[in-house]
Amino acid sequence: MGNNLDYGIIGNCRSAALISKTGSVDWCCLPEFDSSSVFAKLLDEKIGGHFSINVDESYTTKQFYIDKTNILVTRFSNGMDVFEVHDFMPRFHKQDGTYYYPPELVRYFKYISGKPTFTVDYNPKLEYAKGKTEIYVKDDFIASLTHGEKFDTLFLYTSFDKNVIVDKKEITLTEDGYFLIGYNEKIFNPTVESIYLDHQRTKVYWLNWIDKTPKYNMYNTQILRSALTLKLLSYDKSGAVLAAATTSLPETIGEVRNWDYRFCWIRDASMVIKVVSQLGHKNMAKRYLNFIIDLIPDKDEKLQIMYGINKEKKLTEYSLDHLSGYKDSKPVRVGNAAYKQKQNDIYGILMDVIHQQFVSFSLDIENTEELWTITKGIVWVVNKHWKEPDKGIWEFRGEDKHFTFSKVLCWVAIDRAIKVAEILNKYHKANKWKIIKEEIKNDIMSNAWSDTANAFTQAYGVEDLDASVLLMEPYGFIDAKDPRYVSTVNAIERELSNDGLLYRYKNKDDFGLPSSSFTICTFWFINSLYKIGEEEKAKAMFDKLLSYSNHLGLFSEDIDFKTKRLLGNFPQAYSHLALIETAINLSNVTSDEKVKSSIAN
Repeated sequence: MGNNLDYGIIGNCRSAALISKTGSVDWCCLPEFDSSSVFAKLLDEKIGGHFSINVDESYTTKQFYIDKTNILVTRFSNGMDVFEVHDFMPRFHKQDGTYYYPPELVRYFKYISGKPTFTVDYNPKLEYAKGKTEIYVKDDFIASLTHGEKFDTLFLYTSFDKNVIVDKKEITLTEDGYFLIGYNEKIFNPTVESIYLDHQRTKVYWLNWIDKTPKYNMYNTQILRSALTLKLLSYDKSGAVLAAATTSLPETIGEVRNWDYRFCWIRDASMVIKVVSQLGHKNMAKRYLNFIIDLIPDKDEKLQIMYGINKEKKLTEYSLDHLSGYKDSKPVRVGNAAYKQKQNDIYGILMDVIHQQFVSFSLDIENTEELWTITKGIVWVVNKHWKEPDKGIWEFRGEDKHFTFSKVLCWVAIDRAIKVAEILNKYHKANKWKIIKEEIKNDIMSNAWSDTANAFTQAYGVEDLDASVLLMEPYGFIDAKDPRYVSTVNAIERELSNDGLLYRYKNKDDFGLPSSSFTICTFWFINSLYKIGEEEKAKAMFDKLLSYSNHLGLFSEDIDFKTKRLLGNFPQAYSHLALIETAINLSNVTSDEKVKSSIAN
């Protein structure tokens, strides 16, 4: 398994799978992202289930994506005998303009040279491996089913001999072949030709999608890979954006900070949409705004911090005690109790995206009136609640506090609402709201600053520092050259930086002092360094941080301070959106490049 998250992700905006660098499918949920797993070796090496390709020790493997796509290639070679496995989930336009994205995973075996031999170990374990999964060879496919608490089935179609597969016998590859794992039984049996066509169509889909993204003179490869990864974490059916594709990958090995991230956090998703819109991808933004509009039926209904990807409001958390967890880090959790928390920052983050959509696409926003209603509703809620303490961005499970970040984002909510009101010529509203905005700003300036720390601190009346206050500048609350911001950045570096990586905070939370760095915080810090004029230092830190990605340029949520191994759920939307923002800042995009990209849209 290696000592890192050495996985590639494939997906089709309906579900996703993780494939190890030796070509084993170790995580996949079907038919959707948040369904129960059919392969979960990631969370239990013995009983989780996997689909591996085994070769003798004369072979070496190399893994890479087909350039500018989400098709993952694992190449097996011993010099003479070479073959490749192209893993993908089909996604492409149909004739009628809609998308084809079935709950399927395709493994296309491409013959290259010699007489390569391998065996496959096809070992699905349905329903989180709770009960027994039985395998039957039928005329057209291999069926797997479980009769545990729930009945479920999976179908494997293949060009290889089905009995040879089930008996794990050796196969000599002489021509291209395939496996198709489908949640549904096919009406027409696939063939090598039809699978090859799906492969090409999927490739073209991704090439077209990424072609909308502007080119940057630095870090272009990393920006594109991150953008493709964020797209994979979006769920077409509802417009939701997931925080990550996994559950229960621990923030620290052997500890209990293991959460299910296969949900749509308003904060993470809105930040993703903001970045992806900047890259010119309007459809994701449109779908996401519709997701939000559908969720807010009543004008005074408070937003939850997170929802299920199909708009579920109740995300009951329970644990799967039969699974040993990633590297024995129990518990494995499904669902997330944090949905009940109160976090006042989400209104500002959502309002920021709504404002951005008005600025970018002001004339063709089809739901202007709904968005105006939501804007007024947000102001109403923020005005009523901004003085109250909350759980903050890090979801402390302890007592509520007056977190600086939450207050700043309440200011952002009002600030962006005023800007939207002005775009819509609703000046009477804008003028009324300016009073609230001023009041919040004064409150923060007098309560969040500490002379002792010489910085804005994590919460009112405490000396603790927190990486999230670095966002005061990018959100426009304070100028980068303001001496108070500069000294905050310097204080955070002194207190929270550890060997080039950042703590979110150092005060003990509900689970003690974290021993891993929250990846997004280091990106935020690099941005801040850049903004206060320390450009060389920022670039050096960024290059170092990029070197900690896995072999495919992917990041999880956390990085271990000492070993630099990736930890936490994977791949993490947060980390990749921050990578893109930082890379764009460091690339110094010139104005004519911005013009080019807006023409492309």
